Amino acid sequence: MADMTDHETFVTPKFAQQYWAKHAYEVLVETAGRYNAVITYSELAEEVQRRSSLRTKSQMRNWIGALLADLVKVNHVRNEPPLASLVVRKDDGQVGAGYDEALRVAGEAPITDPLERENSAAAARLECYRHWGADVPADAVPTLTAKARVVRASTPRATAATEARRGAVCPTCFMEMPVSGPCPNCD
Repeated sequence: MADMTDHETFVTPKFAQQYWAKHAYEVLVETAGRYNAVITYSELAEEVQRRSSLRTKSQMRNWIGALLADLVKVNHVRNEPPLASLVVRKDDGQVGAGYDEALRVAGEAPITDPLERENSAAAARLECYRHWGADVPADAVPTLTAKARVVRASTPRATAATEARRGAVCPTCFMEMPVSGPCPNCD
């Protein structure tokens, strides 16, 4: 783990979110400025904590969804493409369930088919690159991330049944809830 400097403070995600949101927006605009660039959830989490000098001991999965949900709303109010489309999972290079918030805020239904969701996110990423001044070729088309293409090519197409969730997704933090009841992160 990286060395912690004396000026870093450990805080709760609830306290830090307003500060992290500013830095997350900056990081994602920088990412959008590079054609075909994406950032993983863990890279974004680390960078907002580093830039703000506000660290948390809470697991990233407990707060990153709420942070991205706030950014989706900011993008919507500013009539900008959803920067959340640039944030992907490290293991497969695909957007997570939090991308559904970008669709919901835009008045669209969540996309259950994983490939359709990725195609939607790819289109949103292309909009981001164009909006924030990346050097986008004139004939550019939406594309899956390099990692997502590798994962898709190496595995048979997953069906919705194989990717079914055991519990619902919490509308606040976008994490999977236990089948037995309410979200333990938000209660």
